[in-house]
Amino acid sequence: MKRFKNERFPSIVVTVDLLTTGIDVPEITTLVFMRCVKSRILFEQMLGRATRRCDKIGKDHFEIYDPVGVYDSLQPVVTMPAVANPQISVQDLLKQLDEAEAEEAITDIAKQVALKLRRKVNRLDEQTKKEFVLATGKDVAAFAGELQQADAAKAKELLLQHKEALEQLEKYRAGGNMGGMIYDGKDELTGHTRGYGSHKTKPGDYLNDFAAYLKSHANEIAALHIICTRPKDLTKAQLKELLLTLDANGFTALQLNDAYSEYTNSTMVAGIISLIRRYMLGTELVSKNSQLSRAFDKLNKNHKFTPAQQKWLDIIRSYMQQQDILSVEAFKEDKRLQRLGGYARAQKIFADDLDNIVSEFNGYLYEDGGKTA
Repeated sequence: MKRFKNERFPSIVVTVDLLTTGIDVPEITTLVFMRCVKSRILFEQMLGRATRRCDKIGKDHFEIYDPVGVYDSLQPVVTMPAVANPQISVQDLLKQLDEAEAEEAITDIAKQVALKLRRKVNRLDEQTKKEFVLATGKDVAAFAGELQQADAAKAKELLLQHKEALEQLEKYRAGGNMGGMIYDGKDELTGHTRGYGSHKTKPGDYLNDFAAYLKSHANEIAALHIICTRPKDLTKAQLKELLLTLDANGFTALQLNDAYSEYTNSTMVAGIISLIRRYMLGTELVSKNSQLSRAFDKLNKNHKFTPAQQKWLDIIRSYMQQQDILSVEAFKEDKRLQRLGGYARAQKIFADDLDNIVSEFNGYLYEDGGKTA
């Protein structure tokens, strides 16, 4: 949670029950509900994780993605209002009002307009606020409040009576720039291409840029030198810093793998360290699964592991599917490994030789024909 609050990554947190209260991260802008919640109080506590304003990022609203229908089921008792479709315009809502006859539909439209007005009110300049008061007799906040409290008949009357003022307010843009729809026709997909890097469409160009970047920064980024000479000594902190640097320059393992697969017409998923060694040293690029199989085969040839040790090796293999290096610290910090007993348990299973096993395994991972110390 400390990393989630203070660092760029991780930017997504997945939780079950643990973070309904007691967590304060004003920058949260999106909530995704993936299971049913029957308690109104619990649901509003969950919504509360995103209700804090954050002027630092210009936050004036948050979004809810609700594929399981939690909000719909609790809407009659939830006290916190939400706009069903944030993208729909006030103009479109007013068009719907012309056709709406049921009181429930009219009230829903009025509430959506009111919420849109409340979101906009703090961004309006003084002149725009005055013009709205002259047109309606009320300031924006008061008008929104009256809309929310009005019955269906009164709400419809207010909306139709001040339709022009509401549509004019919809066009307002911060800074006094009155904008509007440029095109209201139907969108049409005419084609699509995959871009790499700075909008490059050719995977070969992206891979060449990656190789050029690595070679031009080999003497500036310590982690690159370690990866090329003694990859088993690379630390988790060094790898994390390198990943952030590469990402900031437009290079990620996902994009590199996609580009390599398209360029070579093959299916390939390799780790970032293997990709770096491929484009700095010219080593053979193998898939992550092949790399792990080779390393574990070599490890098994040099040791006669007990069934209990083999079970832990299977656990490590599963863990390494999402990792590029294995560190002793992982047994002390990773929640999955901790639940199985962590470092103390693994050290006991491997007869106090875990550190050497980890070092040996990392050495086998990158025996790929490249330069080694």
